[in-house]
Amino acid sequence: MNKIIIHPTYFPNIAHFVGMVKAKEVMFEVEDNFVKQTYRNRTNIYAANSKLVLNIPVIHSQKNRQKYKDVKIFNAEKWQLNHWKSLLSAYRTSPYFEYYEDELLPLFQKKADYILDFNFKCFEVICNCLQLDLNISKSESFEKNVESKVDLRFLVNAKKEQPQNFEKYTQVFCNKHGYISNLSILDLLFNEGPNALNYLESQTLTMP
Repeated sequence: MNKIIIHPTYFPNIAHFVGMVKAKEVMFEVEDNFVKQTYRNRTNIYAANSKLVLNIPVIHSQKNRQKYKDVKIFNAEKWQLNHWKSLLSAYRTSPYFEYYEDELLPLFQKKADYILDFNFKCFEVICNCLQLDLNISKSESFEKNVESKVDLRFLVNAKKEQPQNFEKYTQVFCNKHGYISNLSILDLLFNEGPNALNYLESQTLTMP
């Protein structure tokens, strides 16, 4: 894939990163409206009781439509503390959690105001952890149909998710609940460490 367009999401799932590592140019969609129940403000991890959704609470405007980049985080809930506790509980026994812990912890300590800005901060930290250098730009207007790029914006949908046939890797609780595919990039990072980028480059994205 030469050029792709994709939504910035909260600790993107593996499918997002498979799409991005194969692309020569990555354009992030930042001019769309915020839609509920998508990966814009949620990510899935593998906890002791199987899949766990980490959801960032947001302040919904009284207007029907609100730009993604204008949506504020609802910080009255101690969501950052809760998310970090969930990550500790899920991954502290994984092979590489301690290796990346110091890079990730500040994301859960400093208050964040806007969901889009926070997602980009998380993305930057993950790219540093993966030692991944991407050619990135941001959209300047919203286009429903894009002709010059491969449209991967469908990956943002949490409810109608496209099944992906990715190779299995060892997960902390796979002996209890089996393998769970296409979780947050954090799951791959904590379990595979420096091999995570090789894994991403070797996978194939299933399109709808």
